[in-house]
Amino acid sequence: MRRVVVTGMGALTPLGNDINAYLEGLQNGVSGADMITRFDATNFKTKFACEVKGFNPEDFMHRREVRRSDLYSIFAQVAADQAVADSGLSAENANLDRVGVIVGSGIGGLATLEKDVMDYALGDGTPRFNPFMIPKMISDIAAGMISMKYGYRGVNYATVSACATSTHAIMAAFDNIRIGRSDAIVTGGSEATITATGIGGFNAMKALSTRNDDPKTASRPFDLERDGFVQGEGAGIMILEELDHALKRGAKIYAEVAGCGATADAHHITAPHPDGLGAKNVLLEAIKDAKMNLEEIDYVNVHGTSTPLGDIAEIKAIQQVFGDHAYQLNISSTKSMTGHLLGAAGAVEAIASVLALNHNFIPPTINHFTDDPAIDSKLNLTFNEAQEREVNAVVSNTFGFGGHNSSVILKKWKG
Repeated sequence: MRRVVVTGMGALTPLGNDINAYLEGLQNGVSGADMITRFDATNFKTKFACEVKGFNPEDFMHRREVRRSDLYSIFAQVAADQAVADSGLSAENANLDRVGVIVGSGIGGLATLEKDVMDYALGDGTPRFNPFMIPKMISDIAAGMISMKYGYRGVNYATVSACATSTHAIMAAFDNIRIGRSDAIVTGGSEATITATGIGGFNAMKALSTRNDDPKTASRPFDLERDGFVQGEGAGIMILEELDHALKRGAKIYAEVAGCGATADAHHITAPHPDGLGAKNVLLEAIKDAKMNLEEIDYVNVHGTSTPLGDIAEIKAIQQVFGDHAYQLNISSTKSMTGHLLGAAGAVEAIASVLALNHNFIPPTINHFTDDPAIDSKLNLTFNEAQEREVNAVVSNTFGFGGHNSSVILKKWKG
């Protein structure tokens, strides 16, 4: 198996619109939550979310292309531009037939679908649909657009597994490169579902926090008073590359991808297995794939959505897998700051993990006020403030509706 490294990163998040702004937000424990501006949420149970702020698509794309693209795809393309520029990958130093794109979205162009259906429903019955509706809304179009822009003619597709989507994309890219099918792959995920349909649908499931009086503290993983997740949006894109290929062209190496895992709960459409069985199994799979000892892991960037059942199930899994070493780990949920980016969560959190490796710090789990007696108080959940620590290996977990579980292990590149 060939070794795989990270040579470029790009991110649009509720904490900032590039990697440096994202890093600063993580280090300072900033909340990205505020009242919704993308639509009138007055009559909704939840009136706040973690939106990408100060972002004008026309600063990055021609107005014509903006009209022909859903926001999720725009996010993905802009984050990909950042990652490609950061990596220095080009036609001069790579065979474009062996450079691929695997970028997923849990839902795709929801805003596009919502608008066209509403326009039809409120019209006179004449089926006047936008000719770009289908290509704008499909979950694979972001991957297609990135490949077309850069001429990447290698493997090209999207993964879709709800909130595990972009970790599965990273896993697929990792596997393609290490078995020799590709030299480099642009990978990650994007989501833009802060719409009436998105918020209304999750409200109907009772999945979202309704802490409208204090949105910035609403995402509170592991806190006794947690009442659901806060919806986020944005994109995270990484360039994964075969090690020798990266070294040959003198690329900057941020981290090595050590291993990945994927399992299913086979339990319930939305609820996790109460004993964290699927989460336990995926951690074991990833650690086995990485050929690492448990004691080599320093930090777990948890799925940690701030839901009553999910947080406890994940902690159970970590304790079952790591045993006594669980008390030596730092554990944190960056969703306490970014909200839950759904299909983009895994990539954005993998990037947070790479930043932890490169800057030797643990992003905090902010908004902790009251201990939950169901959660072992001796665990270091990195509450409220970032912590300095030598970080050599990180596990990043993501779990999705349908019982999809995925984990990636990233470790420090030491040359």
